[in-house]
Amino acid sequence: MPKIKTNRAAAKRFKKTGTGKFVFSKSNASHMLTKKTTKRKRGLRQSRIVDKTNRKEIKLLLPNG
Repeated sequence: MPKIKTNRAAAKRFKKTGTGKFVFSKSNASHMLTKKTTKRKRGLRQSRIVDKTNRKEIKLLLPNG
């Protein structure tokens, strides 16, 4: 049987936590930062946990964690 391939695009965006949840960093934090407020930029630095409804879909994209 062939090995299951990891979706490379998803692997670059999501990391698995110790409890099996997935963490991702927010978008819009790389350029055009002058027009964004300090509060908004500070919020973009925080990583988020993937919602429970999307967890199953990401688990299929990242079969090896």
